[in-house]
Amino acid sequence: MSSEADLNHVRSMWAADHASTLLGIELVDVGVENGLGFARTRMPVTHSMVNGLDIQHGGYIFMLADSTFSLACNAAGRFTVAAGADIVYVTSGYLGDVLIADARERATYGRSGITDVSVSREADGQLVAEFRGQSRSLAQHRDP
Repeated sequence: MSSEADLNHVRSMWAADHASTLLGIELVDVGVENGLGFARTRMPVTHSMVNGLDIQHGGYIFMLADSTFSLACNAAGRFTVAAGADIVYVTSGYLGDVLIADARERATYGRSGITDVSVSREADGQLVAEFRGQSRSLAQHRDP
């Protein structure tokens, strides 16, 4: 397990993530176990995220999963970005739901990695979506 001091880089990255903040995504947990990153976030489904049937647009579910993927990939200290991702929607999110995303790096090899993210409904644990991301570590961080 990593200590809080080891995670300052990923917590700083999260604090500067304005897109995730504007969606109300909350960091619940982040860390490293056996050299692989993990993260948990939560997001309430609000009026601005749903269509006329109060069903959440899939892009918001994807962004929740992608944000959580980013935390897990960067937890071990490598500056890492997405190289690709796929998502399977199992059921819908609805107005008033709170969604939980759990990410775990499954493997890292060279500068590449695979991370799985499960998105579920907090109230009943119902699986909403499964996301698989491919990551790529970069040599260095590019300053804005």
